Amino acid sequence: MTMKKTMIAGAVGALLTLGTGSALAAAPDWGKVEGKDITAFYPGVSPLEWIQKGTEHGGARALKKGETCADCHSDEAADMGKKMASGQKIEPTPIAGKAAFIPVKVQAAHDGENLYVRFSWKQPAASGAAKMDDKNPVKIAFMLEAGGKVDLADQSGCWATCHTDSRTMPGADEAKTKYVKGGSLAEGKFYDLYQWRSGENKGFDGYVADKRVMEGGKALVSAEGKKDGDNWSVVFTRKLAGGEGDVKLESGKAYNFGFAIHDDSAAGRFHHVSLGYKLGLDTDGHIKAAKQ
Repeated sequence: MTMKKTMIAGAVGALLTLGTGSALAAAPDWGKVEGKDITAFYPGVSPLEWIQKGTEHGGARALKKGETCADCHSDEAADMGKKMASGQKIEPTPIAGKAAFIPVKVQAAHDGENLYVRFSWKQPAASGAAKMDDKNPVKIAFMLEAGGKVDLADQSGCWATCHTDSRTMPGADEAKTKYVKGGSLAEGKFYDLYQWRSGENKGFDGYVADKRVMEGGKALVSAEGKKDGDNWSVVFTRKLAGGEGDVKLESGKAYNFGFAIHDDSAAGRFHHVSLGYKLGLDTDGHIKAAKQ
């Protein structure tokens, strides 16, 4: 190699190192990381307004008393998904053959600089329905919320962003996305949002406050997914620190956590969702992110 080529190669290597920064940190050995099995289920038309309406949702009273959705429903998520995917309950336009639920293994760890979150699941059978998002057969997203500043975030998880007037809801405004009532970045009333899209093989870092914004966050280092046979695995890497629209993560604290999978080229509300859980960094949580 000539001196000129050597200098160019060295410069390129330096640029790559500067560009990726903490992305160069090794991901954890997932075989040694504790996992949490969580059922993502089909939610039908069950926005925040519905879960608070006692005449339609029996758990509304428990919610008002401070109980969480997971307290009541973790063990019956699959059964709820069956009722809604079939159209038996709160789904006016059921999709024949749609999976009612997806069992997902969630793992998390950190290295003092980055948080790593891994989702793994088996691909359900396709429904054969028309593709809503033909570019992305699968999308997965998760949200974090700090301190319960969003009303009902501690109890309902991501449901605080889902409303009757959001797009793809029956008779709703097709231009309106997920949002938080009274949402404000300045006041800390927002959800930190991360998404990976299979077709683009790309991660997105945004937030949900008074509206949903899919880009602009500074915390996401990478989002990488792969399919091995029928099995999917997606790993998100984000800096513990972040910028506007990013929840700052600290050891010894727990954060509200929920995720959603758009399977079978689904879009909008036709996804599978988790209930609301806690992600703890070196502390108690449904999902524990210990330092590796």
